Amino acid sequence: MATVSVGNARPRRAQGRVVAITGACTYLGTELIKRLEEDRRYAKVLVLDVKAPAILAAGTTKARFFPIDLTQPTIDGDIATLLQREQVDTVVHGAFLSHPTHATEWAHEFEDVGTMHVMNACAAAGPARVVMVSTTMAYGAHPENPNFLDERAELRGHQDSRFINDKVRAEKQAARFAREHPHVQVATLRFAPILGPTINNLHTRFFSRVTAPVMAGHDPLMQFVHEQDAAWALKRAVDSDAVGPFNIVGKGVLPYTTVLALMGRVPVPLPFLLARSIAKALWATQIVSTAPSLLDYLLYVCVADGSRATRDLGFTARFSIKRTILDFVGASPEDGATDVASSFA
Repeated sequence: MATVSVGNARPRRAQGRVVAITGACTYLGTELIKRLEEDRRYAKVLVLDVKAPAILAAGTTKARFFPIDLTQPTIDGDIATLLQREQVDTVVHGAFLSHPTHATEWAHEFEDVGTMHVMNACAAAGPARVVMVSTTMAYGAHPENPNFLDERAELRGHQDSRFINDKVRAEKQAARFAREHPHVQVATLRFAPILGPTINNLHTRFFSRVTAPVMAGHDPLMQFVHEQDAAWALKRAVDSDAVGPFNIVGKGVLPYTTVLALMGRVPVPLPFLLARSIAKALWATQIVSTAPSLLDYLLYVCVADGSRATRDLGFTARFSIKRTILDFVGASPEDGATDVASSFA
């Protein structure tokens, strides 16, 4: 059988490949399982999560579930043993929260420390390829941002957001792993905010409200990627040999107020300081699910350049921003559509 040799790492087969996925219960994890199930080049898919995703109940021929809790102190050894025993050639690390939580200490253990466990396991097991999920929000929303941020831009994060900063720290761990293990192919996908009719995340919850806050005097450009394009990009990254960070973005950008108009949402103009005070109070009482620090993304542009993904990964979005918005509005998540307690939720 033909193999793809990558230094001292486990050879990546041209056929009969074995993939392990953390965060398999997420939208991207589940969609990746579906696509690997249909691809004859892949022989086995290891599903690593605290519970089995619903897709397994429908029956699969390749996927096998292994209960893994990334917050456990010695889980890296268990994962390494599993990767070696099952001869995994590609690890996809997608165990990240899709929206902020008030349980910040647990979230830190899950994302930051959990990524450390995954990277430790990969260092011990030596897969040929590691693909990690991230977000363009890691660049941060800042007044000095250019119109389009490429992958060389600093990951500034946000001084008040554990939700974003844990992802920045996870990216730095992946970059350090890549430097220390040059024989392993490491790719990180920074997804623009993902919208679609089935995904449930920070942005679908925010835009499912009837009203939406608008920071007085600010109307930043917005960028999204359709859920189907996002799933396709992740599969491309698993198939590919390309390494490094990649911005995964949709077609086109629009001003925030235009986005609200297309969605049929009612804009509520507010001074930023007042909006932040209200949001802080609502977040502290756990009435809403949007952290106040994320209001900065309604102030300043945070739009990424996707040309490197087109050039090196072979990914170009198929859905325009307008089509993405209309698909989302046509079937928004039920929990977001029915809960209108606040403009900030």
